[in-house]
Amino acid sequence: MAQQQSAQRSSDPGRTVLAGARLARPSGVVERGRIAIEDGRIGDVHSRDLDLDEAAAGRTVDLSGHLIVPGFVDMHVHGGGGGSFSSADPEECLKVAETHRRHGTTSMVASTVTGELADLARQAAVLAELVQQGELAGIHFEGPFISADRCGAHQPELLRDPDPADVRKLLNASHGTASMMTVAPELPGGMESVRLLADAGVIAAIGHTDSTYDATRQAIEAGATVATHLFNAMPALGHRAPGPVAALLEDERISVELINDGTHLHPAMLQLAVREAGAGRVAFITDAMGAAGMNDGMYPLGPMQVEVKDGVARISEGPTAGSIAGSTLTLDRAFQRAVTVDGLTVDQAVQALSATPARLLGIDDRTGSLQTGKDADLVVLDAAYDLVGVMRRGEWLVRPPGV
Repeated sequence: MAQQQSAQRSSDPGRTVLAGARLARPSGVVERGRIAIEDGRIGDVHSRDLDLDEAAAGRTVDLSGHLIVPGFVDMHVHGGGGGSFSSADPEECLKVAETHRRHGTTSMVASTVTGELADLARQAAVLAELVQQGELAGIHFEGPFISADRCGAHQPELLRDPDPADVRKLLNASHGTASMMTVAPELPGGMESVRLLADAGVIAAIGHTDSTYDATRQAIEAGATVATHLFNAMPALGHRAPGPVAALLEDERISVELINDGTHLHPAMLQLAVREAGAGRVAFITDAMGAAGMNDGMYPLGPMQVEVKDGVARISEGPTAGSIAGSTLTLDRAFQRAVTVDGLTVDQAVQALSATPARLLGIDDRTGSLQTGKDADLVVLDAAYDLVGVMRRGEWLVRPPGV
């Protein structure tokens, strides 16, 4: 009787069964699993293949030899596909989102670049509508409340101290859709702004900072919970001046962003962060700008021009010329690199690219893991960990071979 009922459910035309693949479950990778997709959500998940008569053959997709992982979640991305989230053009913003979705990022936060407060507010208003429409998972303000000494690709003359009144202006402009703001806590108003963000339910991220070890600890006590691209745009570890890195790695309340593109971090430093923080406190991000998914050339990044050579983006002119300007990374490449170069297990990579960022953003009730009832957001990888399929909310954006 149980098999008959299963067959009846499987014959539902709104039900698709993905069979035969390895499944990256929260409990670990299982061999030859079976996952049902119903009405845009994950239905029952089995850790073994069932007999073919338990599923309608016409609705069963054989993915033997592949690995299915949860859709990737990027909590820090500026652009891609030739477009930028700072454009204040909703069509361009959608183009960015579509580019990263084709590379497996089924949920993403739109990151802005330092600009005038009025410009950032206009950008936030556009992005807020896309969040409300379900196209984006939130807004991340990276700047202008960051250190001029660690500004990286941000325009120095547009930086300002984190006055809590200005912080509140940007939060108001986002109409409740702000997920995160990066702040240099050592600046005047920094600690007060961290407390304000924490009280508002917005992630206070420490980054682009010249903070000391002690000041960083104070910011954590004030409510900071994320390190913006750890190691980059902050003082290096020192044996007498440990700086922010040591404080951020040692505190279990902090999750650390890492850009795993082979340019921003030496593999040894990435492995150090994973060992010290544990995979559950690591979130891989792209920090991607407009050239992600595109060829080398010239691209805008906020008010600046960036030249991309051999896939590496650098500011082309002005006082910060030569500075690395975000990345051209997509998260499918970050996953592949994690397991083939960096020595991470599939479980660790899934945590860093899906589960941890989903938890930090407060969307883990609907995405970030292959569990019954969650959105059918998933990525199909071949034996070499190359992306061959992407499903978002039950719809194929990239169809695996034979589908």
